[in-house]
Amino acid sequence: MLIQLLFSNPIAFVVLAGVLLVAFTIHEFAHAWVADRLGDPTPRANDRVSLNPLVHLDPLGTLALLFVGFGWGKPVPFDPYNLKNPVQDGAKIAAAGPISNLLIAGTLAIVYKLGILGFLSFLPIDAILTYAVTINVVLAVFNLLPVYPLDGEKIAVALLPRPTAIEFEQFMHRYGTYVLLFLILPWSGSSPLSRLISPVIDWVLGLLI
Repeated sequence: MLIQLLFSNPIAFVVLAGVLLVAFTIHEFAHAWVADRLGDPTPRANDRVSLNPLVHLDPLGTLALLFVGFGWGKPVPFDPYNLKNPVQDGAKIAAAGPISNLLIAGTLAIVYKLGILGFLSFLPIDAILTYAVTINVVLAVFNLLPVYPLDGEKIAVALLPRPTAIEFEQFMHRYGTYVLLFLILPWSGSSPLSRLISPVIDWVLGLLI
């Protein structure tokens, strides 16, 4: 749990918390920025087109992150009726978050390989960059799961044939939370979620670092 580091290693706690904060902030900002660019004023009206982390933090999600090791940011609201193509544009808005995390991970991986932060030798730069790349990849892969309320659900709705997409969307909005809980809860020592996404995460990390 992240909160344990606060007492055992306060410096590591500050660094890791900062990495998580930046990752969550940029993820939610990306959703808001794309929605704004696509013509929906809702995120801007709610002050979400911002890199201020305070507007993107969800109180319960932040506490869960500190005490459980798993958390979430405040979802960015958008109105599909303000979009020219609600389904496709909704998928673009949803995809923006994971894509932003992958771009961060890729950029940090280049920094790691080039060693251009070597002048900060008083800090464990390699460990920090590795953690930052990993957390951004985990956030991206996790959010791409086609399960409501994750970003992947809206992407799946846009990709599926329309009749199937309608049925899928109705099912996910009714049972998606339960499906997600089932995936997250540990069974026989590990969660189905971990077994499902770990190979993908390891593959992406293998490409990057």
